[in-house]
Amino acid sequence: MGKRIRVGMADLNICSAPDSIITLGLGSCVGIILYDRVSKKCGMLHAMLPDSTKIRNNGLRAKFVDTGLEDLLAMLEKEGVRRSSLVAKVAGGATMFNFSSSSEISGIGDRNVDAARECLKKYNISIIAEDTGKDYGRTVEFYPETGKFEIRAVGRDVTFI
Repeated sequence: MGKRIRVGMADLNICSAPDSIITLGLGSCVGIILYDRVSKKCGMLHAMLPDSTKIRNNGLRAKFVDTGLEDLLAMLEKEGVRRSSLVAKVAGGATMFNFSSSSEISGIGDRNVDAARECLKKYNISIIAEDTGKDYGRTVEFYPETGKFEIRAVGRDVTFI
């Protein structure tokens, strides 16, 4: 077992086997893994919001699905990974709070997941596994050696997708 690479909120990073990559506390945020099964290289994005064009102060690119994925792809390509060999796994996008009004924050989890699907489709990257929605947060860890994405949530069994 290698090192554990941590990805914070509104953050991204890459890693290679035998290391693993982890992010804590995906609530309405979405965690996106891009993975090359041959080179065993991967990247993870922990995005908080779907679309950078809707926010004026959008300097932190990893905060958004659209710009975060763009940067993650660039990092992986710089490491020699071909976009055509990538697949994706997606987790998070929970509905953590019930809002009675239609505030900007309500439905953000669903919108994050939709943005991830849209962006990945735009890049021709297939989503091969997903654990999204519902009403609980997740901690996720990806192991590029095996391609397993471990999903942990309080009071629930650990699952792998």
